[in-house]
Amino acid sequence: MAKTNSRRGFFRNALDSIIDARARQAQSYVNGALLMLDDETLAANGYKRSDLEKSARAPYMF
Repeated sequence: MAKTNSRRGFFRNALDSIIDARARQAQSYVNGALLMLDDETLAANGYKRSDLEKSARAPYMF
């Protein structure tokens, strides 16, 4: 029986989940580092403190 493109295997799904979790973890770490900057520097680089604080509080699995 041939696999179709619409069905994905268990290991591929597990790997995708791990990659997504690590990406969220890295983004949370970066947001924490950005929050140490002053408001002028954040605004000059296109960030808003409120958005960074909101996403820094978002829970993730790992």
